[in-house]
Amino acid sequence: MSSFFIAGPVIVFLIFVAPLWLFLHYRSKRKAETGLSGDEHQELQHLAKKAEQMKQRVENLERILDAESPNWRSNHDA
Repeated sequence: MSSFFIAGPVIVFLIFVAPLWLFLHYRSKRKAETGLSGDEHQELQHLAKKAEQMKQRVENLERILDAESPNWRSNHDA
């Protein structure tokens, strides 16, 4: 009787839980390896373009501050 309490859950685990667990695990790994979808790639390009625009704006602002107040960096750099 005692062995049934141990063998029962193990059998249920091996028949139902383990195959489902393995299937879901490898399905998620395969999804991760496929890379970006078309929408994700387009969104990434859009964000990269926005980041480049922000970088140019910061550089322009720094250039303006350098011209108007040459020692601003020493007052505000950490």
